[in-house]
Amino acid sequence: MLDVGDDAPAFELSNQHGEAVRLADFDGQRLVIYFYPRANTEGCTTEACQFDDALAAFEDANTAVVGISDDPVSDLDSFADEYDLSFDLLSDEDGTVATQYDSYGEKQMFGNTFDGVFRNTYVVGPDGTIETVYENVSPDGHAERVLESLEGEEST
Repeated sequence: MLDVGDDAPAFELSNQHGEAVRLADFDGQRLVIYFYPRANTEGCTTEACQFDDALAAFEDANTAVVGISDDPVSDLDSFADEYDLSFDLLSDEDGTVATQYDSYGEKQMFGNTFDGVFRNTYVVGPDGTIETVYENVSPDGHAERVLESLEGEEST
């Protein structure tokens, strides 16, 4: 895993609308980057909807949110549309960016082995360094925990 204080790896990925989104687009503000395995599955839908529900509070904390999976743009577009998600979902089809963030690799499910995205989250500070790392998170309640952590940092 990347560690607190490490530089966040730069990226440029297409969002659900096919538009390029770069890490540099968020210079000067915090960015929550959450990696999730598959759009439109139960846990990923729960996580995405909870981040979306809390988006105004994240914005009040000068923090943007992006979700990254290895889904194609077309799947992200239909996922965002179906659940009226108002933040960027980024397509990392070959897992290159997820690999740079130690969030991609061999997984096992139902006796099958395959490469996929791990459910990890990073908070990147305004200076582009990793501020917080969440590894192998549980999707339900995760957005709230991240937000509470950010609000705790602001009050210190």
